[in-house]
Parts: sequence; structure tokens; C-alpha cells
Amino acid sequence: MAKEKIWTVSEVNSAIREVVEGGFMPFWIEGEIGTINAYRSGHVYMTLKDKRSQIRAVFFGGAERVEKMKLAKGSAIEAYGNLSVYEVRGEYQFAVRSIRPLGMGDLHRKFEELKNKLAAEGLFDEAKKKKIPPLPKTIGVVTSPDGAAIRDFLQILTRRFPNIQVKIYPAKVQGPAAAAEIAEGIGFFNQKHNVDVIVVTRGGGSIEDLWAFNEEIVARAVAESPTPTVSAVGHEIDFTICDFAADLRAPTPSAAAELVVDEMEAFLENLSALRGKLDAALELAIEKLARKYERAASNPVFSEPKHLLRQHQQKLDELSSRLDSLPNTSIDKAKAKFDKTMAALRNLDPKAVLQRGYSIILERDSGKTVTSPNIPTQTPLKAILAKGELNMRSE
Repeated sequence: MAKEKIWTVSEVNSAIREVVEGGFMPFWIEGEIGTINAYRSGHVYMTLKDKRSQIRAVFFGGAERVEKMKLAKGSAIEAYGNLSVYEVRGEYQFAVRSIRPLGMGDLHRKFEELKNKLAAEGLFDEAKKKKIPPLPKTIGVVTSPDGAAIRDFLQILTRRFPNIQVKIYPAKVQGPAAAAEIAEGIGFFNQKHNVDVIVVTRGGGSIEDLWAFNEEIVARAVAESPTPTVSAVGHEIDFTICDFAADLRAPTPSAAAELVVDEMEAFLENLSALRGKLDAALELAIEKLARKYERAASNPVFSEPKHLLRQHQQKLDELSSRLDSLPNTSIDKAKAKFDKTMAALRNLDPKAVLQRGYSIILERDSGKTVTSPNIPTQTPLKAILAKGELNMRSE
């Protein structure tokens, strides 16, 4: 009889680990944090629970992420990972790879859907982006007047160029009514036509905190604004639909102030450089005109005008002489040709033959020329002579 296999505890736990870890693909799980502990090693241990059950979870190296998300007991989360077994205690647990607040997945889906929709409409096309004026006289800011964003913006702006005028449209930047108020602020500045650029801004926060700037009403108001727009929402790593729709995206409110207005010193330096270029261009233009004047002054038209005039007068005289002789020559040729033609015509004239004693006999009644004596007797005839006519009859 074969000896019966006796398992050790470690072997059992190891076998269970292989079954558990090999039987489940990674998946998302949601629940409420029951307990949570972060260690100096950077690992976080917690329990996730719902109304009926709980499961242990471990997030290796997740302490910084958990702290940034401000997760605590009672926080509702969604975690992505896989089942594993801690063999030392014989406990199975959920090994977290990624974590986010509950409902974050729906927000990301909505974000991508709206982004793709507006991109397909051409709302984000670079060709439609308007240039930000290099030195706006007046800046319109749509934001919360009590937030840190406007304080940072004004502080940087005042330090860079203290004479810039700023107008603030107070609007909620978080919550259900925020999107409508932000859109109204953009519309207000466009209707008044009293600002050169519009800055839409707020400080950092979670995706839920920034969600008003992902609403379609805000995106369309920003993209369709006749006045150039700057979006400065959240921190550098945060992106909103408003950023894509704006003419310029600034990573932070402070950066927006730096992008919108140059430092006064830099502006004055640029102005001085441009003035130098203008002076140089004017000097060059004056030199070109002076050389052109010198060339013109040395031209015979100005140095010897009488000599030039006499040359033209002589040429005119030559042409006049040729013109006067041309008609006489032509007339002489035409007269000779005419005389020759007239002589030929005279030789062909029947009267010229009559001068030599000949006559032309015609039938008096019909006027026909008589060329033969075979005509009836007593036919009335008429003889045309050189100096008259003679009537007669045939015999």
C-alpha cells in the first residue's frame, strides 16, 4: 500500500497561492476603505468592504499616491490589481496596481467622449487658434475672486508689468453651477468688447474639482470667443477640455500671467532694439536717396540741358526736310504714270481714227454699226465723220 502524502502548512499555502493567482486575471474592484495604514517602506495595507463582506488589500509603493489622493477610512475607491496569497499567514489579499476615487472611471469616459466629439467638429483645430496680443491693455479674468489662483496671477502680473489693467468676472469654479457661470463670464467680456484677452483660471484639485472646465458649455464658449482666450486650470499635470479649446494653454495661473504679459524690462529692451533697427533703416534709405540724387544731378539732362535740346531740334529738322521732299517725289511719279495712261486711252479713242479720214456708218433707226454692204436698199443710214454726221440711204 502506497504511503499517504502528508502536506505541510507551507505546501498547502503555496498550492493555494498558485491556484488563486493563476485562476483570476487582473480586474477592477470597488469598495469602502475600512482600515488603512501607510508604512515608511512606502507600502500601504488596508481593508476594502461593502455592506456584506471585506477583503484585505496591499498597495506596494503606493503611499505617495494615497497621500496625494487624501485617502482615509471611509473613502470610496476603485482599485485595479489581482488576487494573491500571503503564505506566511495563509491569507489571500488583493494586490493593488492602480487606485482612483469611486466613479472616476465614468468621469474619464465622459472626458474622452466629449473630447473626441469636439475634436471631430474641429473645435480644437490649430488653424483656428487666435494669437495672444503681445501687450494687452486690459485683461479679463474669469475665476473665483477668493481663490489662490487670482492672487498668484495678480502677483506675477504686477511684478512683470504694473500698468496692465485687470478686470475680474467672479464665477464659481467648482460645483453644479460653475460651468454656466464660467461660460457667462466669457460671454460678458465678449459682449462688452472691453478686454484684449480673456484668462479662464483656477487652482489645482481632483478631477471632480476641475470638472466644470470639462463641460461642453465652457468648451464652446472658449472656442467661439472672438477675444483670444487663455486656459490656466489646475497644475501642470492637469488637463481639461477647456485647455484644448482655448487659444493658449498655461500650466498654472502664475504661468498664465507670464505668458500673457512680457516683463517691462524685456519689453523696453525689445522696444529699444526695434527703434535701433528703425533708425538704421531710415539712415540706409536716406543714403540711397542721396546716391540717386547725385546720379540724377550728373545726368546730361541737368548738366547740359541746352546741348540736349539742340540735338533734338537738329533731328527734328532732318525729319521735316525728309517730309517736305516726300510729297513732290510722289506727285512727279503719279503725274508721269497718268500721262502714259492718257496717251494709251487716246490711241484707243475711235475719234482719233476718224481724224485720219475714216467714218463710222450706223443704221439710223437701230443704231447698229454697218460692217457689210449686204443691207436692204433705201435703208436710212448715218455716217459719223470727224467733224459731224452725214445722213444717207443705201442703194
